[in-house]
Amino acid sequence: MTYKIPDSTRIGHVHLKVSDIERSLSFYQGILGFEITQRYGSQAVFISAGGYHHHIGLNTWYSKDAAPAPKHAPGLFHTAILYPERRDLALVLKQLLDAGYPLTGASDHGVSEALYMDDPDGNGVELYWDRPKEEWPVDSDGNLMMVTEALDLQELLGTI
Repeated sequence: MTYKIPDSTRIGHVHLKVSDIERSLSFYQGILGFEITQRYGSQAVFISAGGYHHHIGLNTWYSKDAAPAPKHAPGLFHTAILYPERRDLALVLKQLLDAGYPLTGASDHGVSEALYMDDPDGNGVELYWDRPKEEWPVDSDGNLMMVTEALDLQELLGTI
């Protein structure tokens, strides 16, 4: 028998190497709204949404003042942050636009709507919300049929 991971398993957190803690916090805390739960001196910080011990760790243990990792090398493609409602995604989009923070993409995947950007160290970040499962596109055999289509940002902002 092949081991099957339990259905209720979740990704608990991501821990990122960054070059400057305060610059990273200006993005993750100042723009995205995460809260600091614990600092480890000047070299690391844990941040979270809703009081969880941490969703994201940021550290400079091996990366202080370093250049971003090469785009075309193995590594993390992006960290995906799941918002509970479509309106929440619209609100964070407005926050990004108000801050003049650049998006690298915006997609409707059928199952979800997503915004893409890079954090200050070039780490990919996806902000998204999932449509209700009963709305996910499937073929006649019930197989999931995700897509990548343009997301109408003005229509999304209209939900605020």
